Amino acid sequence: MAEAHVKHHDYHLVDPSPWPLIGAISAFTLAIGFISVMHGSSLLWLIPGFLGIGYTFFVWWRDVIHEAHHGFHTPVVQLHLRYGMFLFIASEVMFFVAWFWVFFDAALFPDDPLQVARTAFTGGIWPPEGITVFDPWHLPLLNTLILLTSGTTVTWAHHSLLHNDRKGLVWGLALTILLGATFTGVQVYEYAHASFSYVGNIYGATFFMATGFHGFHVLVGTIFLIVCFFRAVKGHFTPQQHFGFEAAAWYWHFVDVVWLFLFIFVYIWAGWNGVYH
Repeated sequence: MAEAHVKHHDYHLVDPSPWPLIGAISAFTLAIGFISVMHGSSLLWLIPGFLGIGYTFFVWWRDVIHEAHHGFHTPVVQLHLRYGMFLFIASEVMFFVAWFWVFFDAALFPDDPLQVARTAFTGGIWPPEGITVFDPWHLPLLNTLILLTSGTTVTWAHHSLLHNDRKGLVWGLALTILLGATFTGVQVYEYAHASFSYVGNIYGATFFMATGFHGFHVLVGTIFLIVCFFRAVKGHFTPQQHFGFEAAAWYWHFVDVVWLFLFIFVYIWAGWNGVYH
């Protein structure tokens, strides 16, 4: 009987799990909640979906960590996990490409004769008439320096892990989390002092959608790193097996690169002829 359970391959077949089904139901519930809110219902309709998705994240990742600690994540399984994370980041790249596409379509052709409504909204120029843009060399530059610095601290943490330097790993993660939270705080302050809003103008809509979704990704990445921090304190990661941390570092570097594009094109290039706030 014992030999019947001996594994003769490098793959791991997971046990039957309810979390994909529960996650799908929660996502559907959240979508219904968003549609209800758009039709004037209370924000309370969003709570069941958010709670279901949050619970699914927690228990599903708990099971994955449990599998890793019990030897199921062989080198082949780890390689496939890396493929999955790479494809996830690639899908996120295409998500931001869509927002950049909308932004450049409006910014490069503000007086498109085929888009009469757009010309009415922009006045035929970009930034549109009456829009006071952010000075890119103040808060946006500060946030750029903060995020780039966080990229170096998470790299320091990664190198410390590879050399089995637990202290460097923990400190690198702590500094990265602090810098990520500071970035979010600065962006919230910037939004609170914006001279334009999301509604009523195409500049505000494209600006807040592009930078806002990036800010959401920073928040998700910070939570990802916080989880890695507590796992590092407990000694979960080893130089040979640390995919959870590696995935978080990849995601954080992706967030860094997207912000550079936003800073260069949305803040500097798009506001070149505008009036600074």
